[in-house]
Amino acid sequence: MSTVLKSNTQEARTGSVGGTAAANRGLGTRLRRLNIPGGLGGWIWLAVIILPVYYVVVTSLKTQAGYFGQNPLSLPTEPTFENYQSVLEADFAQYFLNSAIVTLGSVIPTVLISFMASFAIVRGAGRFLKLVNGMFLMGLAIPLQATIIPIYLMIIRLNLYDSLLALMLPSIAFAIPLTVLILSNFIRDVPNELFESMRLDGCSEWQTMWRLALPLTRPAIVTVAIYNGLHVWNGFLLPLVLTQSPSLRVLPLGLWTFQGEFSVNIPAVLASVVLSTLPILVLYVIGRRQLLAGLTAGFSK
Repeated sequence: MSTVLKSNTQEARTGSVGGTAAANRGLGTRLRRLNIPGGLGGWIWLAVIILPVYYVVVTSLKTQAGYFGQNPLSLPTEPTFENYQSVLEADFAQYFLNSAIVTLGSVIPTVLISFMASFAIVRGAGRFLKLVNGMFLMGLAIPLQATIIPIYLMIIRLNLYDSLLALMLPSIAFAIPLTVLILSNFIRDVPNELFESMRLDGCSEWQTMWRLALPLTRPAIVTVAIYNGLHVWNGFLLPLVLTQSPSLRVLPLGLWTFQGEFSVNIPAVLASVVLSTLPILVLYVIGRRQLLAGLTAGFSK
């Protein structure tokens, strides 16, 4: 009996030692798998991104005297929303409306034209479509700054100077090449069997484009729409050159309202920056899933 008890005790001790060793090996494996430098780098990068956002929001809640009398990164002793009130009273609604009109009037035609062109390039055949695709690719190599003088002359000839349409047309033209490139790559990833099944069901190419290609490329469409919208929303060069009326100013030009001849109302400028950023933030929150799906498509293949 005592021999059996000793053997059981020895087996229990051996099992516990083996379990401890296995747990230690598992812990060591998990520690080796941890990417400590990568994690530290991620936290540092997060701090680099958060610091400017914190500075903008905190400064927008300070008075101009409080901004110059305190540490720029310190919290305001007496937070105030007077800067936001002054921004809203300084034709901010008009600037916001102009930016919204220009952005929607540029993004919607860009996405529609680019989607139909991409479908024709992928599903069609012939030298003409290859030539069109080559022209779109060539458009990627032409920067906006290099063509601002020809654009200005063409807008003058078309009698469109000092109008919102003068901002939309060049924005559409420069956004189409990249949008076509992205959407055509997504349409190529759609299995050909799906197109053949739609054809067997009696659908025309037009119906196939809207009923099959459009739903399957929705992440890419949302991605290019947000990208182009952000680019147009923050555009400064075209509004500066092609408009001059105060009533046609967009938000980037509207920031000049708070810049005097000898001083700049920095808290008011940053308050207007916060207000102008909110629509883009809301748009990202609404379409973040589609955006992330579009940005990460292809990495799992």
